[in-house]
Amino acid sequence: MTKRPNFLFIITDQHRADHLGCGGNKVVRTPNIDGIAAKGKMWDRFYVANPICMPNRASIMTGRMCSAHGARHNGIPLSKDHTTFVELLRDAGYRTGLIGKSHLQSFTGLPATNQFAPSESLHTPSPHLRDAIKNNRHTPEYDLEVVPDWDRPLADRIDGDFYGFEHVEVAADHADQASGDYLLWAREQREDFDRLVGPENALPDNRTNAPQAWRTAVPEELYSTSWIADRSAAWLTERAKDDAPFFLQMSFPDPHHPFTPPGRYWNMYDPANIELPPTFGKGDLPPIRAMKEAMENGTDPRDNQNPFAVNEDEARSIIALTYGMITMIDDAIGRVLKRLDDLGLAEDTVVIFTSDHGDYMGDHGLMLKLLLHYQGIIRVPFIWHDPKTPAGGKNDPGLASSIDIAPTILARAGIQPYNGIQGRDLHSTPPPEAVIVEEDSQRLMTGFDRPQRVRTIVTDRYRMSLREGEDWNELYDMSSDPWETVNLYNRPSGQSARQSLSEVMLRRMISLQDRSPLPAYRA
Repeated sequence: MTKRPNFLFIITDQHRADHLGCGGNKVVRTPNIDGIAAKGKMWDRFYVANPICMPNRASIMTGRMCSAHGARHNGIPLSKDHTTFVELLRDAGYRTGLIGKSHLQSFTGLPATNQFAPSESLHTPSPHLRDAIKNNRHTPEYDLEVVPDWDRPLADRIDGDFYGFEHVEVAADHADQASGDYLLWAREQREDFDRLVGPENALPDNRTNAPQAWRTAVPEELYSTSWIADRSAAWLTERAKDDAPFFLQMSFPDPHHPFTPPGRYWNMYDPANIELPPTFGKGDLPPIRAMKEAMENGTDPRDNQNPFAVNEDEARSIIALTYGMITMIDDAIGRVLKRLDDLGLAEDTVVIFTSDHGDYMGDHGLMLKLLLHYQGIIRVPFIWHDPKTPAGGKNDPGLASSIDIAPTILARAGIQPYNGIQGRDLHSTPPPEAVIVEEDSQRLMTGFDRPQRVRTIVTDRYRMSLREGEDWNELYDMSSDPWETVNLYNRPSGQSARQSLSEVMLRRMISLQDRSPLPAYRA
């Protein structure tokens, strides 16, 4: 066997830290993920760099904040001018594979909300001069994940390299709506596959009536979760035939909305047995009030990516369905771990588990993500099991971030990181005083009259979020208010903390200013 470690990097989508058995959840069953944690180490306070899919996945790949790599929100691809840690692994002789969700480029192909608007009274610059960055990532090489154009496998449309991955089998989108290479495969298995997906083809079910939830007609064996596990197991089987170390990213599109767990996973959890979060029905921030009013008035469509309010029955149903999606993923992970062991690869393979961001899942009566940086959105699971140095289920209480994943993997692989990487090796460096979370939206959402720019600081005790252009901000003392229900920002009792956090936040943001590129000369 190789002396250099292999890596199996498992990532889910929109998965809260407390939606695992090892994360303290008493209901959802995740024995295989719990088993990884029982042998390894789990970080209790692991935060995203950005609570949105594309930006945070780009931060994971680069070890850099969104303000550095430029993929600030969904719709801005990760530039190929930015180095990824997977490229360094491949440069050092690793075989690299990506199976499942990528989302380093856009899915929909729909026109962006935020576009250059010519002024009638001024000369309009030529198209290539309308952006501060000339390589604005609008060329065909950044349209590789656009679903309407996915008429053949991604591997056939690239030159053998996709952000450092030499092998790619990609599932775009989510749940019952998953597409990409997965959909091409599914259509080969059943000619009528397109008549199995979507709410119009759903199986009858009188139990659940919640937004974006339907009982899919797709059987378990043809669902994207099963495909990703099967293809990952097949790729690992090929890797067992050679001596080169490998890095496999096994990326599940679930438990993201729409909420469509297939087969037995649909009714695995009874909504009647689901407890609502302690904050359900609480919270008076302007957007929370606006979303609740929109729900009561029926003016919020609740069928897209924007967060929305729910009633108690809807919340219980959605949480139960999400648990079903999570348990299906856990079962799939168990099959892949067994294959890893059967192939004799487990003793040399570091297994890592995380997610790209969380979900409100009923916190404050809301669903989905975006805009409000409650713990359910910004705190995700992170588990590391190295069979060479088993941690025996240790929990690390230190602050950590998605940008730390890249340097930690590179350090274990014995590879020097590139200039400009902003994260830290989790095993050899102390935790920072604070972590920063960035979010920049490009469209209006319920409760807001402008796209939002938010910066959040999290310390051992506090979470403070500042907004551009709004007359309200947030500050919570999580030691006495772990559910973030008492906003101290404008209260006299919060002014000392507000002042000190502002300075810590500024210093941390200075430390995260870009140090790339290196100078060519002294002057």
